[in-house]
Amino acid sequence: MLTVDTHCDTALSVYENGGDGTDLYANRFQLDIRRLMAAGPRVQFFAAFADPKKYRNDTLSRVLSILDVVYDAQEKYGDIFAICKSADEIDRAVSGGKTAALLSVEGGECLNGEISVLRQLYRLGVRSMLLAWNYRNLLADGAGEENGAGLTSFGKQAVAEMNRLGMIVDVSHLCEASFDDVMSVTTKPVIASHSNAYAVCRNPRNLSDRQLSDIKANGGVVGINFYPCFLNNTDRADMDDVIRHIEHICSVTGEDHVGIGADFDGIEYTPAGLEGTERIHALFERLLQLNYPESFVRKFAGLNFMRVIRQILV
Repeated sequence: MLTVDTHCDTALSVYENGGDGTDLYANRFQLDIRRLMAAGPRVQFFAAFADPKKYRNDTLSRVLSILDVVYDAQEKYGDIFAICKSADEIDRAVSGGKTAALLSVEGGECLNGEISVLRQLYRLGVRSMLLAWNYRNLLADGAGEENGAGLTSFGKQAVAEMNRLGMIVDVSHLCEASFDDVMSVTTKPVIASHSNAYAVCRNPRNLSDRQLSDIKANGGVVGINFYPCFLNNTDRADMDDVIRHIEHICSVTGEDHVGIGADFDGIEYTPAGLEGTERIHALFERLLQLNYPESFVRKFAGLNFMRVIRQILV
């Protein structure tokens, strides 16, 4: 069963902690290429994140260094791992038995207010970008800002340019006003790469029913985040907590707008039974045991996100 996971921070973990010989192929983290291959056909988004408060004016160089981790893996393990820039390249990689990797940037701070940097990131293979990570930047206000404002003029320009280039706009981590502005500007489907349902877990990182309805109307998809804090506001969760979010999102959007954005290696704790990427299949098995149709499980596993990918990464 093809699986698409739209968010992990494993490249960052390797960059920060890989000095002992650990790399993207085999490591002690929650995800690596070895386990991706063992788990079956996989499209995996790899995020490049530079904490804007910690790195301030050095976010671009850090993002490039994290992207280099993924390119290094392709150079070493190109027989089983391919960075893909289009839906056709994904199809070729998967049919050839490779893990298909997509590059994403988590936070537009690295653009430094220059649309030319966005274009250069696209040329480097980045195919998705999250506009703001929790805080205010030159594009938007994040979910951590009290009384958050919407997109700046530069943020609106960036969304329009991403639409033109063929980059996926990611609305996770945005405040409501910024989310609303994205939805009014974009001409293409968006994703919320790793977000859950606010009605199930009242956390500002989660999406309200109104936002979920807007994503449905836009044709986008929400990736379920496995972080227990976003599932039930504690540090412990299980598969049933994950399924509660799946069920609620489907009750609002129908079955065509939900997928997986596990956030492996960006989260300290995972739900019981979902300790690493190799365990995602157990969630599919649980859904089937609960009499979810196989057709839905396939959509949730990857086909919903592939629909958006095929519309944008042409």
